[in-house]
Amino acid sequence: MAEMVAFLKALTPEAKECLGKLIFEIPLFPFRVGRESRRDKSSLFPNSRRRHHSSPNNDLYLADSGDRLNISREHFQIERRGDAFFLVDRHSACGTLVEGETIGRDRNGGEVRLGNGDVIIVGTSESRQIFKFLTEMGVGPTDRL
Repeated sequence: MAEMVAFLKALTPEAKECLGKLIFEIPLFPFRVGRESRRDKSSLFPNSRRRHHSSPNNDLYLADSGDRLNISREHFQIERRGDAFFLVDRHSACGTLVEGETIGRDRNGGEVRLGNGDVIIVGTSESRQIFKFLTEMGVGPTDRL
């Protein structure tokens, strides 16, 4: 049986650097995203680990350098509910822009259903971490025969 598969597509060089590629398939849900604030920044790529004895707070760490930080350490997560996907703010300071609508901000939380092709700007409109959310029907285990 086929099910929906979700991807993040980098729309800026900064987003591509953090994803490690142009298009990244989201492997698990909830998929947690936040600012890179670890001392060892040797890897910003998805699923990178902090230390051997602790689990990471995020599945994707984003770089945020500038005079004003746009990205919180625990910024948002993408959740799957059946075949629907939701962006859930993790009480971030600046919120996240989804198709021009601010989700969260001032640590209030919030959520929005994501649609295929939605543009996600992590933080304010000044942020360079910009992605497109994509979905497609995947091949389920029984469809591979």
